[in-house]
Amino acid sequence: MNPAFLSELRRALPASALLVEAEALHPYECDGLSAYRQVPLAVCLPDTLEQARAVLAACRTHQVPVVARGAGTGLSGGALPLADGVVLSLARFNRILAIDAENRLARVQPGVRNLAISEAAAPFGLYYAPDPSSQIACSIGGNVAENSGGVHCLKYGLTVHNLLALKVLTLDGELLEIGLEAPDSPGYDLLALMTGSEGLLGLVVEVTVKLLVKPERAQVVLAAFASVEAAGAAVADIIGAGILPAGLEMMDNLSIRAAEDFVHAGYPVDAAAILLCELDGANAEVSEQIMAVRDVLLKSGATEVRTAQDEAQRLKFWAGRKGAFPAVGRISPDYYCMDGTIPRRHLAGVLGRIAELSSQYGLRVANVFHAGDGNLHPLILFDANLPGEMDRAEALGADILRLCVEVGGTVTGEHGIGVEKLDASCSQFTPEELAQFHAVKAAFDPDGLLNPGKAVPTLHRCAELGRMHVRGGQLPFPELPRF
Repeated sequence: MNPAFLSELRRALPASALLVEAEALHPYECDGLSAYRQVPLAVCLPDTLEQARAVLAACRTHQVPVVARGAGTGLSGGALPLADGVVLSLARFNRILAIDAENRLARVQPGVRNLAISEAAAPFGLYYAPDPSSQIACSIGGNVAENSGGVHCLKYGLTVHNLLALKVLTLDGELLEIGLEAPDSPGYDLLALMTGSEGLLGLVVEVTVKLLVKPERAQVVLAAFASVEAAGAAVADIIGAGILPAGLEMMDNLSIRAAEDFVHAGYPVDAAAILLCELDGANAEVSEQIMAVRDVLLKSGATEVRTAQDEAQRLKFWAGRKGAFPAVGRISPDYYCMDGTIPRRHLAGVLGRIAELSSQYGLRVANVFHAGDGNLHPLILFDANLPGEMDRAEALGADILRLCVEVGGTVTGEHGIGVEKLDASCSQFTPEELAQFHAVKAAFDPDGLLNPGKAVPTLHRCAELGRMHVRGGQLPFPELPRF
């Protein structure tokens, strides 16, 4: 490490906030996508704005890349360090600054856990709607970086739909205040631009989120199906009937059995697939919708329909779904969690095609996902200790993402691109679109030091792969900075 750079970091941070020894760096070598690992040059753990600003200034002066990190629960390698860069952890920015019940908002620092916001708001009868399965651990700053969703995103939206304002520190030390506590703000929608930008544009140091009033009643309907395709078709039938559930989740037999063994949620283990459909709102409204959903499900071929009898059973049904990822980890040495989104009308066909690809590659796939908005999470089971299995798992995952794009979907729904999906995203974007993405990156970070090599592929890489999405048959290659 450059001695001058190290000296500058030591001046900026207390000794306990700067990690440079190998054994201290290894815990930061990956995020939730552990297939990709890299030990960073150093890890910085500031707990004040001025300390964070000083770290960025040192990185800018010495042209050292910097990767922001939240709780490390991301699943696309967005927080993967660089060997010649530093990790700037925001874990110590963990204070809830204000709960404003009157205006239904909360101001929090980026290291605050997702679930902690709802816990703090609960005494006021309020809660924060986006609820990723990792909400007990994931940070709100990471949610902003990846535009996270959760099981209730069908009705209440992703992170971007539940934000009011951000404070963002640029690489040159400027503190930007983006958005307002009011419902709308003038000018370009930089709030949406920053959300999902994966740390490429700035460092989020404060977040203002919307809080919602807890509904009078929430109730879950569980439906079992004899085929995955029938369950997929039932999703479209529910939405087509004009019903908007708070959550509409699907699990196939492999994930059902794994979750039941782990959580004991009371799932029908012989079902080929189940749907969990939650309705919430006023008591009378929920009663009416429950009956309507039951009717649709039975007409769609459900072999069994159950309604949660009380709050304890409702939470148990959701515990099985939210525990599905760790549950699958109990039945396979390794698994690769995919994340793509498709139009709902293609659910049945895409699930059938995933089953064919699973057979073709000789790897089991457990499907558990946000069926209501078409956000798929196929879990590809493999054993990294067996030669070639990890490569096969990655190849199967790439085919699934290409399938999503082919039917009019996207290569991500809430996990982001990170390093995992750089190649896959080549098939989704045109050269003109990529040029605009790189231009935005250069406007915020002209030296390309913020999380370089993530989220947006280069035209050169896409051309090498031969997967560039082209409209009109032309393939222009404008000169771009190679971040």
